[in-house]
Amino acid sequence: MYDFDHGLFLALNFDGGPFVDRLMLTVSGTAMWLPLYALILWLVWRRGGWRATLLFLVLMLAALTLADMVSGIFKHNGLLGGLLPDFEPRWRPMFTPSLEGLDIAPDSLRTIRATAAPGTWRVHVPVEAVSGSYGTVSAHAATVVALAVLSASVIRRRWFTLLMILSTLLICYSRIYLAKHFPMDLVWGSLVGVALGAAALGCFRALSARIACGNRAR
Repeated sequence: MYDFDHGLFLALNFDGGPFVDRLMLTVSGTAMWLPLYALILWLVWRRGGWRATLLFLVLMLAALTLADMVSGIFKHNGLLGGLLPDFEPRWRPMFTPSLEGLDIAPDSLRTIRATAAPGTWRVHVPVEAVSGSYGTVSAHAATVVALAVLSASVIRRRWFTLLMILSTLLICYSRIYLAKHFPMDLVWGSLVGVALGAAALGCFRALSARIACGNRAR
């Protein structure tokens, strides 16, 4: 599995130059997606009013927070980072010596990357992307997939579903381009996101139904 994962990563990671580096760093950040979050809340408000929007916002934040925390379990960070003390975290691609044909420790490669030492690298890593240590499970994949599952299921418009799919794929690919994650890191993160997004959706539907029943009873 690792051989396939490594090979697929190397096929997808490349040096696109300064413009693509900056684009992928932006895509992988938060600020670029703030208009999308605003659009989601506006569409929910149009569909269900302010009560539905408030409920959606609370459940969305809960799902995204849990997605990040669950992902941190496997990287030994965050509030739940100590739940699996015997689990061996997987290093990010940028700190995986075998990808460079090197017989050194990941910590040594991390030091070399951090100091931006000159050399010809097989794995392309923008200097600004060098951070963290471990990649499994991808918190970016977990959070964006949770958001996509919840929002697309609530809003239920084809153009919006397509927008969320494209946004999710773009964010996930940016993590490969930046050498932050192997493809399987993103798969595991996506599974976490699907589970938490579906759970949040179930809560939203159940609580919305109770609110609607309460309004009719008045």
